Amino acid sequence: MIAKEAEGFIYVVSSLGVTGERTEITTNIGDIVKVIRENTDVPCAVGFGISKPEQAKKMAGLSDGAIVGSAIIKLLEKYGKDAPEHIGAYVKEMKEAVAEN
Repeated sequence: MIAKEAEGFIYVVSSLGVTGERTEITTNIGDIVKVIRENTDVPCAVGFGISKPEQAKKMAGLSDGAIVGSAIIKLLEKYGKDAPEHIGAYVKEMKEAVAEN
């Protein structure tokens, strides 16, 4: 029902719990995305716990994209005013991993 009414994109939560980095994602994202695609043409992207290029690549391979948040905030906290350079390099690395799909 939600997928049929969705607009923009659908944020697929990769795992239950609080947001933040995960060492692995064990939810069957492929099955969730399959049900979404059976009910709508709206793109879906996976987020919640994605922090490594290999995770982003895997999730983007199963869906229409990967969403990263907490890992970027951690870089901002760590580097402060110097964060843009580090965040830019991180985002570039994630983008390259996703583009390999």
